[in-house]
Amino acid sequence: MSRRETKPLSILRQAIRGVTPDIAVKARRVGGSTHQVPIQIGSAQGKALAIRWLLGESRKRLGRNMAFKLSSELVDAAKGNGMPYAKRKRLIEWQRQMELLHIFVNPRTGSGSI
Repeated sequence: MSRRETKPLSILRQAIRGVTPDIAVKARRVGGSTHQVPIQIGSAQGKALAIRWLLGESRKRLGRNMAFKLSSELVDAAKGNGMPYAKRKRLIEWQRQMELLHIFVNPRTGSGSI
C-alpha cells in the first residue's frame, strides 16, 4: 500500500479512534492518602486526550520537522503501534487490575480500601 492510495483524513480518524481512551485516571484524596481512581470520560474528552498524547509523543520523536514527526506518529497509531497506543493499552490493563483488586478486597460491594 503506497502513500498515494490511502486518504490522509481516514488515517487521521483511524489514529485518533485507536488511541482514544474510555477512561481517565484522576487523583482522589481518601483518608489522608491520595489514590489513583479510574473514571469514565466522554467521547469529546477522550478525543482531546488522544490528540494531546499524539502531539506529545510526536514532539519527542527524532526527525526533520514537526510535520514529518506528526505524520509518522499518526501512521504508527493508525497501524496500532506507537507510544500513545501503548499508553491506552496500559490504562485499560490498569483499570482491569483495579477492578479485580476491589472485588478481591470486598466481594460483596465490589469496593474496598488498600
